[in-house]
Parts: sequence; C-alpha cells; structure tokens
Amino acid sequence: MHLIGIEEHFLTPEIDRAWRSLGLEQTDPSVALHAGTWHGRLMNLADERLALMDETGLDVQVLSLTTPALHDLGVESVDIAKRTNDTLAAAVARYPQRFQALATLPVSQPEAAALELERCIDELGFKGTMLCGRVGSRHLDDPALMPILAQAESLGVPVLLHPRVPPPAVRQAYYGGISPALDAALATYGLGWHYDAGLQFLRLVLAGTFDRLPRLQVILGHWGEMVLFYIERFAAMERVASLSRPIADYCRANLYVTASGMFLPHYLARAAAVVGHERLLFSTDFPYQYRAGGDARAFLERCGLAGRAKAAFAHGNWQRLTRGAGVS
Repeated sequence: MHLIGIEEHFLTPEIDRAWRSLGLEQTDPSVALHAGTWHGRLMNLADERLALMDETGLDVQVLSLTTPALHDLGVESVDIAKRTNDTLAAAVARYPQRFQALATLPVSQPEAAALELERCIDELGFKGTMLCGRVGSRHLDDPALMPILAQAESLGVPVLLHPRVPPPAVRQAYYGGISPALDAALATYGLGWHYDAGLQFLRLVLAGTFDRLPRLQVILGHWGEMVLFYIERFAAMERVASLSRPIADYCRANLYVTASGMFLPHYLARAAAVVGHERLLFSTDFPYQYRAGGDARAFLERCGLAGRAKAAFAHGNWQRLTRGAGVS
C-alpha cells in the first residue's frame, strides 16, 4: 500500500547559517537540537534520506523546513525563502516519485509570503505550506498575517501548523528551574512545543479565522497537539466566543490530524472520533522520530484500520486534500 509521510523535515546550510548569525541557538533551544546525526539527515535530500525511507517503509516524503523556519528573520527572509524553495523544487524534480514539498515562507513579510506561496503552488508544484506558530510577538491569528492564510485558502492548499518553542518569559515561568538540559527538553519536545502549536490552532478558531476563511484547511501533528483530547472542555468557551459554529465543528471542517511518528493506535482512534477517518494523515516526523526498522509500515499494519480507511490514512486523504495543488 502506497505510504505518504506528510511531515518530514529538512534544513539547508544557508538557513542554518542565518539562524546562527542571529544567535538563535542562545534564545531558541530547538536550534541546538539540530545537531549530530539529525543535522546530517536534515541536510540530505538524496541517497541517505531515500535509504532511510526504504528502511522504514515510506514511499513518499512531503518535505518541510524544520522549526523555527524563517519566523525570526526579517526582510532578508524573502530571498532566502525563494532560494530554499528553488532548492526544494530541484530535489523533487530529481526524485518525483519519492518527494513532494511544502513551501518555505518569509512570514515576517506577509505580503511577500503570500506571493511566494502562490509561486510555489502555481510554478513549482508544491502541495501547501508549513508555519511554525508565532512570528515575533504575533500569533497566527494576528490580522497582519491574514494575507498568508487568505492566500492558502484561495489556492486551496493546506497549512501545516508546526510546533515552535514558547517565548522566553513563558519558558522561564513554566518550563524553567529544573536543570538547563531538562528545562530545554520540557520547553520543546517534552511539552512546550505541543502546547504552543495546539494553542495557535485554538486561537485561530476563537479569533473567527475559519468564519472569515471557511475553506482554509489546517493540519496539526502529533495527533492534534493536545487539542483533540480537550475538545469537550473547549466547548465551555462558546459562551463567550462570537463564533458561527461550535468549536468541535471547526475540527471536523477545517482540521486534519497527522501522526508525526507517534505510532499509537489508541491516539489514532481518538483523533478519528473527533475529526473523522477522512481527516487522518500519515507522517513519521523525520528525522526526529526515525527508528531503525520498518516501523512506519508496521504501524500501518497494526493501527486498527482496514480497507478503505487504511488506504485513506496511508495516502488517500492526503491526495484528496491536495488534488488541486501543484502536480500529482
């Protein structure tokens, strides 16, 4: 069965240098995580990556820039994004049966980002884009960032909301004071990343973004970044929110959910109960969740789905979601 992973990451030397020229490794602990074996795997868009895909049983990777992407860069990110997307397009052209792509955007320049997204979809054949939460002090529901989301809706392509580290004040207040290593872990892959990404989606709902952009489709990794497990509790906010529909309805109409390498059948079952089987997507969160052996294919076989539901999870839902984007 054809298996497509929709959250699979890369990095370029230029972006790595740009992060370090800003000193981001001092302020964003996730930058320091992109080291060692992970660093090499992020940089590789050829034989090594393909070999690891074969080992785990993945047929296609949908490539996206790893966190924190270009969210902390300024006007220089416009040209960096174009060069990155051209590099990515070349990789897809070399291996069209193995790679697809999500656009890298200069998000601090929203109008330029909207234009670059249009170029990536219409000219380069990309499938959507990925955003890493806050842009400076602005959350994704900030009106200044609306051109990016409006462009995605207009083009009919999804937006993957990827985690990024919470701001320093939040890290100090909620994730600090244990030890430097544990503080960083707790604020990133331990918990902070996932609360932050889920919060971005919830803010989009509460701010009425999906009422204004009803066709916008958003993807959350890690089985919904906590959101799906508290959907009943979120309903209490409907008393004070000026929304057109119940909060759960936005999850069923505007949200897709992917595994991100968390291969747990009971999490899949919970996600399906909230958003429906037609909104489940497969992913391995390469290279971070890579494990030796055929674990991706093995999870597909034991995930609890069969027949059309299994095929939809493996590839069909993604193909349907992106059928109007780029080239097949």
